[in-house]
Amino acid sequence: SDAYAVSGGLHGVGISVVNALSSRMVTEIDRDGFHWSQEYKDAKPGKLVKGEPTDRTGTTQRFWADPDVFETTTYNFETISRRLQEMAFLNKGLTITLTDERVSDAEVTDEVVSETAEAPKHDEGAATPEHKVKTRTYHYPGGLEDFVKHINRTKQPIHNTVVSFTSKGTGHELEVAMQWNSGYSESVHTFANTINTHEGGTHEEGFRAALTTVVNKYAKDKKLIKEKDGNLTGDDIREGLAAIVSVKVSEPQFEGQTKTKLGNTEVKSFVQRTCNEHLAHWFEANPADAKTIVQKAVSSAQARVAARKARELVRRKSATDLGGLPGKLADCRSKDPSKSEIYIVEGDSAGGSAKSGRDSMYQAILPLRGKIINVEKARIDKVLKNNEVQSIITAFGTGIHDEFDISKLRYHK
Repeated sequence: SDAYAVSGGLHGVGISVVNALSSRMVTEIDRDGFHWSQEYKDAKPGKLVKGEPTDRTGTTQRFWADPDVFETTTYNFETISRRLQEMAFLNKGLTITLTDERVSDAEVTDEVVSETAEAPKHDEGAATPEHKVKTRTYHYPGGLEDFVKHINRTKQPIHNTVVSFTSKGTGHELEVAMQWNSGYSESVHTFANTINTHEGGTHEEGFRAALTTVVNKYAKDKKLIKEKDGNLTGDDIREGLAAIVSVKVSEPQFEGQTKTKLGNTEVKSFVQRTCNEHLAHWFEANPADAKTIVQKAVSSAQARVAARKARELVRRKSATDLGGLPGKLADCRSKDPSKSEIYIVEGDSAGGSAKSGRDSMYQAILPLRGKIINVEKARIDKVLKNNEVQSIITAFGTGIHDEFDISKLRYHK
């Protein structure tokens, strides 16, 4: 049936493994007009019990992880909650309710957290639970679009609409949602058969290749970048991008045992071809938003070039150059980093007081001019151009980026 057209499993042994690692497991199934149940203890099956007639269908699975196998059998509510929220995003319209019934007056609260785009109605006639519970309900009619909005909820999108499209092929299905924000980091998440592929794989490769091709072609066709400037890189284009790429594959091939990287080679061409078509159409149909996106990528490219030049400038400065920097380092006499420590103070006045009260054998003082740039919010090129940041980098001696070497750290405190 269509319900089992795709699966996150590979070998059909999931429930068998759960049973093998549980001290007890109870399976309850409503089908064929009756309620059926079977209990397993230490992986050994009990009697199959045929219960009362019912018109319902569905399965309830309960298990008790074996403490002789696992170091801990305590489940983290937030970990489970995040995974179930992902499942609700990936399955448009599905409602998932997570209830924590662990009864500890000190820990359990009567809390209902609505993380829904369309909160389910409360049944006034429902019985009140005997003890307090913690419940979260997830339901997203927008599916991946709601997922992207969730990622961007604390950011400022640079275009109003979420770009989204779906496509079906032979044995493959693709769903994409994406939106750029004003931030500097990308947040691209990929899934295969609802499994979070943290390490990416062929579906992510196809998406990235298509996005880079489409944006560069559009930018050149519309004269938004000059031929002599060369192409925008994938990193330039994906700066500030929040995107979800979800594929469903009838016969998935994962690399390794953890299913965190998809390996189907045919998926790359399917995703790349589909994304090329849909993204090119969207850019042509939304010229104002497309121009904003390209301009952001161009700005990122300019910052990348400026950052490279700034890094080269920082590399040329060695510890012997500190006398010419705005921050005047009063170094310690010890050459043993494990015994040396550095104090960073604001201004020459504080620096003078610190120098007079320090142990000059082991304590170095680096005065900086005023409040330095906020490195969390600023572009890397502006950070590296800042004199005070350059002073800190040079004083520490480790280098930066590809040249970073922690063994060259001049102070361990």
